[in-house]
Amino acid sequence: MTSPERSEPPTYSLWQLVVYFLRLGTLGFGGPVALAGYMHRDLVERRAWIAEGDYKEGLALAQLAPGPLAAQLAIYLGYVHYRVVGATLIGLAFVLPSFLMVLALGWAYVRFGGLTWMQSVFYGVGAAVIGIIAISAYKLTTKSVGKDKLLWAIYLTLAAVTIVTESEIAWLFLAAGVLAWFWRAPPRWLRQSGANALAAAQLPAAGGLASMLDWPLLTQIGLFFAKAGAFVFGSGLAIVPFLYGGVVTEHHWLNEKQFVDAVAVAMITPGPVVITVGFIGYLVAGLPGACVAALATFLPCYLFTVLPAPYFKKYGKLPAILAFVDGVTAAAIGAITGAVFVLARRSIVDVPTALLALATIALLLRFRKLPEPVLIAGAALIGLAIYPVLRA
Repeated sequence: MTSPERSEPPTYSLWQLVVYFLRLGTLGFGGPVALAGYMHRDLVERRAWIAEGDYKEGLALAQLAPGPLAAQLAIYLGYVHYRVVGATLIGLAFVLPSFLMVLALGWAYVRFGGLTWMQSVFYGVGAAVIGIIAISAYKLTTKSVGKDKLLWAIYLTLAAVTIVTESEIAWLFLAAGVLAWFWRAPPRWLRQSGANALAAAQLPAAGGLASMLDWPLLTQIGLFFAKAGAFVFGSGLAIVPFLYGGVVTEHHWLNEKQFVDAVAVAMITPGPVVITVGFIGYLVAGLPGACVAALATFLPCYLFTVLPAPYFKKYGKLPAILAFVDGVTAAAIGAITGAVFVLARRSIVDVPTALLALATIALLLRFRKLPEPVLIAGAALIGLAIYPVLRA
């Protein structure tokens, strides 16, 4: 396997990069776009460890391939100078801090979830999360869909399907990508003859931990979360409707309230939003479930970054690939938008929660750099204050 050319020899050690990503995974709030921005600011502008061209290629690959954007970009930056070893260590360093945090929160949720103070916190936080996701969907829509009529058609179709079915249909993502590819950059054989139907292949994976475990359940968790990891494009929020359809509707592992609480946990912890899978896995099957869910989700992300990296310089800018990515991205954003409505029906249960969600939206529109954890903390305090009164 050939490797891409290195623009310059590294001016930093692998250990220095690992320490940086440990710190970013521990303190980096704000979602995938913010995390990608921190990496550019720190590694390209301030420290000059990574060349601008290498960063842009990593960002393009992260947007192209399935997987959470921030995690894939981190893995690619580890690959730039230190190849597979660097990619592996950086991926672990970036994800591990937030994974340990959601494990602790999962333990507290299981142990104290029935207490009034825990219910009060998630009463307020759940409503604020709806506002945050709504703003994220709005930003992603305006940035990625724009005025393109085809992308709008894909976007609206996926939003409607998500609202009606309350789940995410994975093959529609691939179908959207193929449609955009055939429409914008049709292959030669298509111009010469009629179009043929294509079938989408799924990428399952499974995992396990130690002995004396519920292997059927863990295998089921591994298969489901591997499929989820293989269909998360761009923003980590794209996994929300997919997880809802499987975790709540199909497998009935969690109820609606527990699922919204799991999304809230992802919002109040640093690092990639997708780390919510660790919390969900913990609620379903304890520590083994959390480990299997996280490993199964991030393994496709890792492979989809490391395996194509050597060839991305050559093929990444082909019109057909770019068109396919645009179609899949529009589908993912449409699913996120639909998920806002699905989750809102469970979290907006009365006037105070409706006001909390609207206030969150208004604050994010008014103060564009307002950190989301600040909103979550404020919503938690409000929940602590009013939930006991309302339920008295």
